[in-house]
Amino acid sequence: MTEASANSWVLGCGDIGQRLAALLIAQNQRVCGWVRSEATATQLEAAGIQARVVDLDAAMAPLHAAPRWLFWFAPPPNHGTTDPRIAGFLAALQTPPQRLIYLSTSAVYGDCGGAWIDEDAPLRPGNDRGRRRLDAEGHARAYATASGCDVLILRVPGIYGPDRIPEARLRAGTPILRADEAPFSNRIHADDLAAAALVVAERGVPGCAYNVSDGAPTTMTDYFQRCATHLGLPSPPQISLQDAQRSLTASMMSFLEESKRLRCDRLRTLGWSPRYTSIENGLALRAVRS
Repeated sequence: MTEASANSWVLGCGDIGQRLAALLIAQNQRVCGWVRSEATATQLEAAGIQARVVDLDAAMAPLHAAPRWLFWFAPPPNHGTTDPRIAGFLAALQTPPQRLIYLSTSAVYGDCGGAWIDEDAPLRPGNDRGRRRLDAEGHARAYATASGCDVLILRVPGIYGPDRIPEARLRAGTPILRADEAPFSNRIHADDLAAAALVVAERGVPGCAYNVSDGAPTTMTDYFQRCATHLGLPSPPQISLQDAQRSLTASMMSFLEESKRLRCDRLRTLGWSPRYTSIENGLALRAVRS
């Protein structure tokens, strides 16, 4: 099988992409995962996923084949305010897919002061991480307008799951914010995110964005404390926001300087609901699998 014969392409077929691919294969769909390394391609092939290795930072030759569904899970570069990767790929895509599903981030909303927000909230990213994703959303929408394909966007908060908790950070004793200064944050279990991507591909309204969250926001400090308890580790030391700005990385601070609570009613209207509705439920799965 070649990518031309695949029903779905998953660009950036890492952890979430492989979970999605398993769901698609269970429906007897043919999936091609596009990845950066031969090692990952070998891993995909072993799981029954056809793989193609591609360097999204290199010039793309014209692509004349297209799938029914194209899932874009590849991240932007880790610098700048734009995403030339998706721009270059879509420019090379000569035949449009029926649907383009772009995995974005809730960082496109910026800081909302802890308010509950839906997809109609203003898009005001407060850091370059969010600006890159908003730029990518723009490329996806422009391509859809020009080509006639459907575009659907998933805005995703922190992803966690069996192997996606901050264990190394907790074991290192890296401090967290004081509870009274900690921002609200949102999470989604990796399996629930894969399921949401499939539901949006199947039933999403063209042009719509969908928040993806378990509906149970908590503070970043609370999240780290619950993870520590799950691992049997002491709660991390707490520091003030002022001290955090001096000692934590710019990347970590980009998460700590925004506070919002996501509504996902629009996604629920498609028939989706999270299997893991709390951190405890999601972390309990790790204990079973380990």
